[in-house]
Amino acid sequence: MNLLDTLRAQRLLAIVRSEDRDAALAAVLTLADSGVKLIEVSLTGADAPGVLRRARAALGAEYGLGAGTVLTVEEARRAAEAGASYLVTPALAPSVAEAGRLGLPVLAGALTPTEVVQATIGGAAAVKLFPASLGGPDYLRALRDPFPHAPFVPVGGVDAESARAYLDRGAIAVGVGSPLLGDAAVGGDMSALRRRAADFLAAVEA
Repeated sequence: MNLLDTLRAQRLLAIVRSEDRDAALAAVLTLADSGVKLIEVSLTGADAPGVLRRARAALGAEYGLGAGTVLTVEEARRAAEAGASYLVTPALAPSVAEAGRLGLPVLAGALTPTEVVQATIGGAAAVKLFPASLGGPDYLRALRDPFPHAPFVPVGGVDAESARAYLDRGAIAVGVGSPLLGDAAVGGDMSALRRRAADFLAAVEA
């Protein structure tokens, strides 16, 4: 998939992380059914490769389903085998180069200007500004001065209100975990998840 173009078009990346693999799958499918087109399944969750496989089987080969918190070469390979169409990292890890070898686009984590440069040189399709809450939307605006063309995706502490602020300051998309998922990833209310998905989709509309 062309991750950069898809991020620009969709503007919302949902992040699912759960210790309950069945709840994680249910959350992924509910988000997809609610119109969220990019969903990341974190490898820190229970049986994340299994969740990816089951979600891929349910959603089809073309769906924007990725693996998150991918750090090692082996994790990158397992994610690819499970059907991830892109990888997401929290930092500049060995998985970034491995994604290139696997032919998968990667959203690479970076925080400092030096890391932004390294992510770009390393072939990242976009830069995951993480943890975005450390500097907030004003920090993103400051980074945009030396990096006006860098495709930033803030992740970490992004709620519906700050999502709009990040996009207004030049982010191409935002990544959202617990403020969107709520208790759904532990078997909670899926109707509430649908409502939150609708709120976030409205917040990121161009």
